[in-house]
Amino acid sequence: MADENQPQAPKKGLGAVLEEAKEGARALKEKVQEEAAALKEPEKTQLFRSIFRVKHDDQPRNRSLSVLTNVFFHLHPAKINRDAVRYNYTWGMGGITFFLFLVLSFTGILLMFYYHPTKAQAFRDILYLEHDVPFGKLLRNMHRWGAHLMIITVWLHMFRVFLTGSYKRPREFNWCVGVLLLVLTLLLSFTGYLLPDDQLGFWAVTVGTNMARATPLLGHEGPLGAELGMTPFNDVRFALLGGSIVDSNALLRSYIWHCIAIPLVAFIFMVVHFWRVRKDGGISGPAPVMLETEMKDPRKGPRPVIMTPSGTPPRP
Repeated sequence: MADENQPQAPKKGLGAVLEEAKEGARALKEKVQEEAAALKEPEKTQLFRSIFRVKHDDQPRNRSLSVLTNVFFHLHPAKINRDAVRYNYTWGMGGITFFLFLVLSFTGILLMFYYHPTKAQAFRDILYLEHDVPFGKLLRNMHRWGAHLMIITVWLHMFRVFLTGSYKRPREFNWCVGVLLLVLTLLLSFTGYLLPDDQLGFWAVTVGTNMARATPLLGHEGPLGAELGMTPFNDVRFALLGGSIVDSNALLRSYIWHCIAIPLVAFIFMVVHFWRVRKDGGISGPAPVMLETEMKDPRKGPRPVIMTPSGTPPRP
């Protein structure tokens, strides 16, 4: 039972309640006006500034900044946080991922010299590559294990970015680009599964494309798919396979996606990704650590520098 002698909060009068309601309505009105103004001038919003390059005013300092922040003139920023480039902070996953992409591109081009994307020849080419071509088995395994490692390093890279909060402002747009690169990496691995034309690739693509039938809007078994006129002969699965079953059309389409289309799109997004890293101030990191000589005592001012008899500061 509540104590009867305990003081109770005074009840608000009708006038106070009306004033609070007016204040809330006024704040809501101001917020709506700000959002409406942002819609009229989208180039002044933070979203626009996070995606597109914003022009500086024509001043000497801004002209210098336009040169120093240009990725073609300076691949690395003029100033970087010394802690942001520590290996135990970044894990080096971004650089390792890009290196694996280069290895996969090089080995993939070499593999194309020995491969025909046809049902009659694909598996025979794999056997010829492994047993007759000098270092062919090494070449194929470098490509295969490099693909597995690239998926792992992309995941670890995004995991590190998430843990360190590097997806926050002003890097939110680059985080979205990274998510697209992750999806493209997974698609590269998936489309490469079918190219050997063995049982593993056949059933992997069969299961994967059967899952595509449940895609919203685009699959005939997915939500709203039937309402939009999707059937087993015009949905996303039919487009991926070039037919109703995994046959020669599916092999040819996987070859084109894996060797031309997806790598080209991934390369374009990588260029955008690297440019955004440079534009956003380099790799994000923790608060910078100051040296002892850089610290200032608020009571005594800057730390004095001891001079040698020759007039130069002593060598540390």
